[in-house]
Amino acid sequence: MADEDIEDLPPSAKLVLKVLQYDGPLTQKQIVEESMLSARTVRYALERLENVDAVEEDVYFADARQSLYEIDPEATVTENGADAYPAE
Repeated sequence: MADEDIEDLPPSAKLVLKVLQYDGPLTQKQIVEESMLSARTVRYALERLENVDAVEEDVYFADARQSLYEIDPEATVTENGADAYPAE
């Protein structure tokens, strides 16, 4: 389990999580377009979300230079995005 949880993350990370909940899985570029956040902010948000095991990165087969991000299927993410603890 991570040292922090979703409640401790910045609003940008929570927004990225919401975008992935509604529209995911998405590439970083698609998340930038959907969230209207800067690419740098989205990169930071994804890094933080990966640290709390809320999202996972996978290969985007349409373009191997990009990654595909989705909510970790083993994570429990509530409607308000408050929990991201792996299901046990």
